[in-house]
Amino acid sequence: MNVMDQFRLDGQVAVVTGAGRGIGRAIALALAEAGADVAVAARRTNEIEAVADEIRALGRNAAAITTDMMVTDDINNLADETVKQLGKLTCWVNNAGGADDRVMRDLIDTPESQWDFQSGLNLKAVWLGSVAAARKMENGGTVINISSVAAAKGSPNNGPYGAAKAGVNQLTQTLSLELAPKIRVNAIAPGPIPTEVFMEALNLTEEALPGLVDMIGIPLQRMGAEEDIAPAAVYLASDASSWVTGQILSVTGGL
Repeated sequence: MNVMDQFRLDGQVAVVTGAGRGIGRAIALALAEAGADVAVAARRTNEIEAVADEIRALGRNAAAITTDMMVTDDINNLADETVKQLGKLTCWVNNAGGADDRVMRDLIDTPESQWDFQSGLNLKAVWLGSVAAARKMENGGTVINISSVAAAKGSPNNGPYGAAKAGVNQLTQTLSLELAPKIRVNAIAPGPIPTEVFMEALNLTEEALPGLVDMIGIPLQRMGAEEDIAPAAVYLASDASSWVTGQILSVTGGL
């Protein structure tokens, strides 16, 4: 087999959560470009319908399934509807995450409700999504969790998120052992990427980004882009990574 053929996803059906914008949208489009049919999920129906149209324009089948990843029944419905509409399920990308109020604060100032929300969206939903996916992957498949560089070290003013993403790393490693050899489970840990949520949470403007790069000390001397994460997802979903499981792939510009 030609080495590039190993990155093809022809015949695969993928789910991408949080796919209406940002990293999720970029991953969904990349999987489709590699040959997969894709179910895109998020709470905002208009956004996922627009992404589904983009996927169809690439010649692939798509399903837009409105999903709240904080609701267990919605997650199970996403798995069911993907199989119903697209025929099967072979790849599940747990991308949905973040904080609902987009406020940076110390742990001692974090309301319990915000701790519960971030733990639920960034960790519990990853577990529930992985379980729902595994139960539908009759002939095997892949689960890809979106973690963060924040999981690997202290995360001042962003503690609930960093703690939850550290949990995602451990969850990834445990699931990879429990689901092997039928299902491979890996994670991608992005570095700083100026998504809409990132910019709003840090109260940043585009003009401030070069200074932030210098302050953080990113070796490759630029912020990440949503499209930097998408090829990693294609790799982990494809046969090119067929001997890779339980790994956290850092895509961080060298951090």
